[in-house]
Amino acid sequence: MARVTFREDRCKGCGLCIQVCPKQIIRENREKINAHGYFPAEVVEMDKCIGCAFCATICPDCVIKVEK
Repeated sequence: MARVTFREDRCKGCGLCIQVCPKQIIRENREKINAHGYFPAEVVEMDKCIGCAFCATICPDCVIKVEK
């Protein structure tokens, strides 16, 4: 199973990762605000992740890490 982690402290909440996820398992975490005032992205159903790494590839700030 793949594992996706976000460096929440650096995420700008741009939503690009949300748009490219083929499984639609990434969302904006509206319950948490990082130090820069953004809502960071998070994976809500890690068990459905296929490890495609589209999210990590499109992230302009390189805050996503995908491990298989």
